[in-house]
Amino acid sequence: MKVQIRQLATTAPDFEAEFHRALHWAAETDHAIEQRVAEILADVRSRGDAAVLEYTNRFDALGATSVAALELGQAELQAALQKITPAQRQALEAAARRVRLYHERQLEACGRSWSYRDEDGTLLGQKVTPLDRVGVYVPGGKAAYPSSVLMNVIPARVAGVGEIVMVVPTPRGEKNPLVLAAAAVAGVSRVFTIGGAQAVAALAYGTATVPKVDKITGPGNAYVASAKKHVFGSVGIDMIAGPSEILVLADGSTPPDWVAMDLFSQAEHDELAQSILLSPDAAYIEKVRLEIERLLPEMPRREVIRASLEGRGALIHTRSMEEACEISNRIAPEHLEVSSREPQRWEPLLRHAGAIFLGAYTSESLGDYCAGPNHVLPTSGTCRFSSPLGVYDFQKRSSLIEVSEAGARTLGGIAAELAYGEGLQAHARAAELRLSDIDKKGA
Repeated sequence: MKVQIRQLATTAPDFEAEFHRALHWAAETDHAIEQRVAEILADVRSRGDAAVLEYTNRFDALGATSVAALELGQAELQAALQKITPAQRQALEAAARRVRLYHERQLEACGRSWSYRDEDGTLLGQKVTPLDRVGVYVPGGKAAYPSSVLMNVIPARVAGVGEIVMVVPTPRGEKNPLVLAAAAVAGVSRVFTIGGAQAVAALAYGTATVPKVDKITGPGNAYVASAKKHVFGSVGIDMIAGPSEILVLADGSTPPDWVAMDLFSQAEHDELAQSILLSPDAAYIEKVRLEIERLLPEMPRREVIRASLEGRGALIHTRSMEEACEISNRIAPEHLEVSSREPQRWEPLLRHAGAIFLGAYTSESLGDYCAGPNHVLPTSGTCRFSSPLGVYDFQKRSSLIEVSEAGARTLGGIAAELAYGEGLQAHARAAELRLSDIDKKGA
């Protein structure tokens, strides 16, 4: 099957222009979606359960009589766990163990309170505490993502979040047992079968039945993404994610069919997903291209893959692996595979990526499901300034300050001088009053 995938070479005079065209993605949300989402959010904020029920029945073709009837109890989650096949349960629990272990290590490394006393006895530090309640959005209907349940819920549990509320749409009442089983394995507190902007609004503002949360995480369609953007400020959110991305740095040592399939693994998500190969070996790039054409007809989602590769994919011939690393840093991809004999040689050169997969055996798909690190990653170049979802996203930090008498003498003068300079006399006097008290004691 012929695939018209973009082929570039860094030595070509038009490389920069073609490169920018390959990376371009229009992130603007349709104005009609933004307007409709704003209306739904306002309606849910005003009418609460009544609005949630109305939209859920209309959009998901349900006939529920109350929002309470849309809640699934723990017994139903456990029943789903018993219903799935033994192989599915074993895979789900094995993946959960690995994800939990990784995030427990993450907690130890960067999720604990700390403090110290300076030379005059003043205590300074940071108190780390978990959020009280979070909401997790899980896509429903045709899309079923039990892996997303694990990746969003488990780090929240490890962080110590007290209550985790999951929302998942069930169009025409169709409940995915694997998603519900994942909720049981991960430790979800409550589950409501609602979706779309109305679910985000219910979590953000609270209703008589759905509790208000402190933060909302999880993927969704354009309406969900727009709703999360609108409610940010009332609650926290994880990120506004764009189309999925994979970039493969290859030195030519990995079987080309492996790399072709890795490119497919992201292209099959949707037509706007991006798959890019960077390699200094022109002959190898051609082998990968031929494997793409050979393997594509076998893929059930071949039309989606083809549209993605032809619309946003690229095979880029570089002068060297060093140059490939430089271009990778410019792209700042969501998933970055270093498919090389010496991945550790190139890893120090890579500064911007959501997740880095080292070596030919480390396929991106393992990270999606069971390696351990979180698969919720920044997209569209945002990993230049943001990070994968983690334990830290379900915690907050409070500064700790306990000033000793000796510290007050030192710090009071500094603070007063700066406060007078800013024209804030009360700030200065608050510090000076304590100095006066200390001086009286000394006298």
